[in-house]
Amino acid sequence: MVNFVICIVLVALAFDFINGFHDSANSIATIVGTRVLSPLAAVIWAAVFNFAALFFVGTAVAKSVAAGFIDLNVVDANVILGGLLGAITWNLITWWFGIPSSSSHALIGGYAGAAVSKVGFVALLWGKKWIETLSAIALSPSLGMLLGFILMVLVYNVFQKVTSAKADKFFRVAQLTSSALLSLAHGGNDAQKTMGIIVGLLVATQATFAGETGLLRHMYVTSLDSIPVWVELSAYTMISLGTLFGGWRIVHTMGTRITKLRPVGGFCAETAGALVILSASRFGIPVSTTHTITGAIVGVGATNRLSAVRWGLASKIVWAWVITIPAAAAMAALAYKILAAFNPL
Repeated sequence: MVNFVICIVLVALAFDFINGFHDSANSIATIVGTRVLSPLAAVIWAAVFNFAALFFVGTAVAKSVAAGFIDLNVVDANVILGGLLGAITWNLITWWFGIPSSSSHALIGGYAGAAVSKVGFVALLWGKKWIETLSAIALSPSLGMLLGFILMVLVYNVFQKVTSAKADKFFRVAQLTSSALLSLAHGGNDAQKTMGIIVGLLVATQATFAGETGLLRHMYVTSLDSIPVWVELSAYTMISLGTLFGGWRIVHTMGTRITKLRPVGGFCAETAGALVILSASRFGIPVSTTHTITGAIVGVGATNRLSAVRWGLASKIVWAWVITIPAAAAMAALAYKILAAFNPL
């Protein structure tokens, strides 16, 4: 059992890596699309600030994921592994087709799907966190869009007497700050989801590590309120490494195909997205970086004219968002059934 749990922790960290790989485009698409940084420089920049979130963002989201969605009495190693496999499968499918879907909601959907597959819908803790998270599916892109639109209008008014060349020069520098802030927000919210899954696993299997010595003693966790330092370091390291590898299909979609951006637009979109995500992290709400930054990009594009936004592509992305939770849940439910058949616990 010890080896099985360790393997699941490694799968969770693999998901975290894929999350960084899959969602790195959210952090760098605008700064690449505006040509402020090359793709290589952008992913390095994003990876550094993904990891830096460890020192600035708390663990409220991790605790929400660990305790706020699924009855811990239902959770076992197969539920966790099934949930992870469902989320990873959906992430890889959407990455392959270049669709900006949410790794966050894939994880939550997968976790829920595996638990429901085990005991039915009684596994779900219908309460505050589900309401907040499901509401965030609609609110995070809407708030990103609104804030992106407002920031763009404010910037236009402040810089209306400044030449386009001077404004571009200023915002090419400013966008370095805004993209760093967005990467910080992304790392701070998304790495915590993996932390929550790992801690939930360790608490559910705590009897396995009771009395262990050496390094294994650090896997003995009895409370969902306690996030071991090694879990934090591992999660932030893996999401940063994943970011280094990037996701160029999705960069193209996010940075140039939704709307054409100049540095001023990139700055406003990134700032808007970062503020929404950091606010959610403060209150322990797991939100989608993908949803939020896409909404912000649409809001910025709409300040020029509504036709500047490629609404057909945006609508396809929305449909991908809508089906992410049920699709990941279905894949996780199947994965759980297979695991339970071959490895009953």
